[in-house]
Amino acid sequence: MRFIASIYEKLQRHPKRIVFPEGAEPRVIQAARQFYSLRLGVPILLGDRTRIKAAAEQLNVTLEGVRIINPAENDELETFVKRFERLRRFRGLRDDEARETVLMPNYFGAMMVAMHRADALVSGANEFAGAVLRPLFQIIRVAPHTTTVSGCTILEAEDSRFGEDGVLFLADCGVIPEPTVDQLADVAVETARLARQLLGKPPRVAFLSYSTKGSATHPSIGRVQAAVALAQQKAQAKRLEAQFDGELQVDAALIPAIAQRKVPDSPVAGRATVLIFPDLNSGNIGSRLVQHLARTTAYGQILLGLDRPAADVSRGSSTHDILGVAAIVGVQAIDYHLLYPGAGEQLPGDMYDD
Repeated sequence: MRFIASIYEKLQRHPKRIVFPEGAEPRVIQAARQFYSLRLGVPILLGDRTRIKAAAEQLNVTLEGVRIINPAENDELETFVKRFERLRRFRGLRDDEARETVLMPNYFGAMMVAMHRADALVSGANEFAGAVLRPLFQIIRVAPHTTTVSGCTILEAEDSRFGEDGVLFLADCGVIPEPTVDQLADVAVETARLARQLLGKPPRVAFLSYSTKGSATHPSIGRVQAAVALAQQKAQAKRLEAQFDGELQVDAALIPAIAQRKVPDSPVAGRATVLIFPDLNSGNIGSRLVQHLARTTAYGQILLGLDRPAADVSRGSSTHDILGVAAIVGVQAIDYHLLYPGAGEQLPGDMYDD
């Protein structure tokens, strides 16, 4: 709770508007209410007003301070439909097709964030990842000077010996199945930038593998080694203060005594605050194992590399998890232009007019 409490404090000083497309979901309603109660900003629930109010009454939750928007009745609908039609990939859609698409909560929510009607989006409590990611990727472009979108999970453990006072950043745990060398380097740099913003300290980034510094040989290990070198170059170009090392086995990355035996000269081993997995299988499995077996609190997926802040939460998320993710993307939104210079300067449609 130390980490997430600090996130709440930051957001209380700069409250933000967070849109939740799954407005009638009980966990989302409870998270939205707590978001307002903690003075973190304005939560926006999308959906049928009657259904949302009925769900809140059943939960005995007041909706004071919570904004409810029914896309079908919103004054912005026509503007959003016209903008959506201007996207190059959707030119040629019939008016009724464009309208039907924009009326879908995840599309409407993505358009709200893209058009600056909300500061960030949180969805996924009842949706497959594709239903959340597809609208975001279609409406919100990749951030300037960025080519890769990935997903980061933030773990907060009771044992403060791990990571930065118990906080670890894990990526990619939700987007890229088999990242290339370039993508793996991008994932590391973008995750390090997020860690730097949220923790206020230079991150120590470990590229994970089943090998430590050549203890085994395989093309997959060579890919990780190449990504380490490239990440260092990319970080220097972005003037990001961070340390990178790999390939490292996870015990060498996290446990000082083991690191001392395996890689005594590493600036990262035994003290890693960011863990970069070689592929999505290992990232997704590893993050969930730690979350459930070690009973750590997990906040994710925080999406990195998009032009606007957004998150795709797990269908297994609790109210506390959803609230924490909403606060994290809210804090991202405070200084998003520092994370991604030039982000948010163009609107949907403008970027495709050529």
